[in-house]
Amino acid sequence: MAALEFCRQGDELVVWKLDRFGRSLRELIDLVNGLRERRVEVVSLREIIDTTTPGGKLVFHVFGAVAEFERDLILERTMAGLEAARAGGRKGGRKPVIDGKKISLASKLMRDRETPISEVCEAVGVSRATLYRYVTPDGTPRGHADQRQTSE
Repeated sequence: MAALEFCRQGDELVVWKLDRFGRSLRELIDLVNGLRERRVEVVSLREIIDTTTPGGKLVFHVFGAVAEFERDLILERTMAGLEAARAGGRKGGRKPVIDGKKISLASKLMRDRETPISEVCEAVGVSRATLYRYVTPDGTPRGHADQRQTSE
């Protein structure tokens, strides 16, 4: 972070939120301590913390711990939600834009060297980039795991 290198003795580094300044409590404390050794203080606008005062230093440590706790809870809930979705048979990620039948059609059209790629794309309803993601230029289907034979 360029701002850290720019700070000089006697400066105050103003941050919007503590959790934007450091990813963990340990990192946050190390950053603030490193700045304090250089005689640079930290002021947080969102939490209204000013490390130039003893009370500000105490509040800084308490807010840093709470912010880290909150991030850990969010991560834990997210992982639990993903696990529950997987247990329910759901799989994450974007749905495929092209199904097995369309891949077969595109493959057949591409093997016929007379059909322009723009017409193949139009026939299956995808862009050139998407087409090449599913079928090689010579018409061989790429081994996507989610090539279902559906009639969408």
